[in-house]
Amino acid sequence: MAATATTTATLDPSEEALLQCLSTHSLPYPPISQVTYFPSNPNYKSILQSYIRNLRFNSSSTPKPLFIVTPTHVSHIQASIICCRFHGLEMRIRSGGHDYDGLSYISKTTSFMLLDMFNMRSVSVNIEEESAWVESGATLGEVYYWIATKSNIHAYPAGVCPTVGVGGHLSGGGYGNLMRKFGLSVDKIVDALIIDFNGRVLDREKMGEDLFWAIRGGGGASFVVIVSWKIKLVLVPEIVTIFRIEKTLEENGLDIVYNWQKIADKVDDDLFIRVVLNPVVRKGKETVKAKFNALFLGKAERLVGLMEKELPQLGLSRNDCKEMSWIESVLFWSNYPIGTSIDVLLERHCQTERFLKRKSDYVQQAISKQDLAQIFKKIIELKKVVLTLNPYGGKMAKISEFETPFPHREGNMYKIQYAVNWKEEGVEAEEKNLELIRKLYDYMTPFVSKSPRCSYLNYRDVDLGTNEIGNETYEEAKKWGIKYFKGNFERLVEVKTTVDPFNFFRYEQSIPSLEAALKSRMAE
Repeated sequence: MAATATTTATLDPSEEALLQCLSTHSLPYPPISQVTYFPSNPNYKSILQSYIRNLRFNSSSTPKPLFIVTPTHVSHIQASIICCRFHGLEMRIRSGGHDYDGLSYISKTTSFMLLDMFNMRSVSVNIEEESAWVESGATLGEVYYWIATKSNIHAYPAGVCPTVGVGGHLSGGGYGNLMRKFGLSVDKIVDALIIDFNGRVLDREKMGEDLFWAIRGGGGASFVVIVSWKIKLVLVPEIVTIFRIEKTLEENGLDIVYNWQKIADKVDDDLFIRVVLNPVVRKGKETVKAKFNALFLGKAERLVGLMEKELPQLGLSRNDCKEMSWIESVLFWSNYPIGTSIDVLLERHCQTERFLKRKSDYVQQAISKQDLAQIFKKIIELKKVVLTLNPYGGKMAKISEFETPFPHREGNMYKIQYAVNWKEEGVEAEEKNLELIRKLYDYMTPFVSKSPRCSYLNYRDVDLGTNEIGNETYEEAKKWGIKYFKGNFERLVEVKTTVDPFNFFRYEQSIPSLEAALKSRMAE
């Protein structure tokens, strides 16, 4: 199952040659031919499109893979790696499809294949050990569902959207409304099963601590294929409390958001309050709606007392609060009606796909009320861009920025996600909407982190820069690398150079291999 050299093909190999190679290097059962799809296969198109969430990358002009493998066994992954290396093909690895800029399933080159992990999605929960083994193709909803079937006081700190794929979410950091209490998803990973560029299957002990460090927040697809993760569960109360309150500018929304800034990262670790700023029209007037979504790990009475002390401007009352189990709160945060069966968490597809763009920032000093007023004015002017503010502090400020590749810990008050969605097809609509989000992002420059201006890896943003595929250099990659990883970028490059020296695992924002870059320059 091991490969020791890379062959560069001059022409794309035939279906027959690829199938022969794949079959030779995988176990006879289950046959890899049954999970391999070429464009001639009637199921190719549906398989490719099934996990594309951003319609920008689902057009006739979007580059398509030469073939798709949807593995059901580790030997299928091993064979895919070996045959891609032998035939000089690039590999893209997809587990969920929420990849905002599509880097897990498109490429600037035509000679690539897609390894789609959705068939490998088992979740094995061990309540006695308070852990679970989760395959990369599982969704967060499936993880939450299977935990809930075993316990009503165990949870896992990860995202609020249940259709996100585990593989990408965990390897990029992973956060949600439990992060102030328990930290990131990667902070609760205790083991992993991976396959390296030689086709070797390795666990934490065999891969070594440097690589185990790198894949917990450094983006797994730069280094290996991640088959599964062992996660540590956390304890939550039997009863938690949620609220959702909306305030417009005319309802003192600006003052409340300003005061939220002062307490969001300093309040009790049991409380997480997300703020969503959305341009709306009310009574014929353009305004901004501030939506306050909260999860409190405790009962309503204590929450109301806490809010009266910390954020009285919001005017929270007992009637605004709803007590429920943690798994019910997962459904609430996913906008399901109260009383919805948890079975919906097993639905793997979003209800709607759309054209979209996302960007991110970190705020390290409170923005003045005057500047917030101008930001609100800009949101109204642009009409479509939505800002989501996620508070930090708590556990996030107690973990060293070097503990994992994810460095955005102490010193950050909150993170901003910029979002724009649209329904119109065509280049003109895309350029118009991209201009809107970029305008707001540029406008926010004075108010966010500097040197570097940081970004969140799981909100992939090619505006920050990309590698030239086949000629990745440290200098090119550092332009975006320090924004995602700060001082951890150099260590990630060292790990990459050691574990994948020929740069097999590469894409437009992959960690570069210094050895591969040196050989490329020598060949020029």
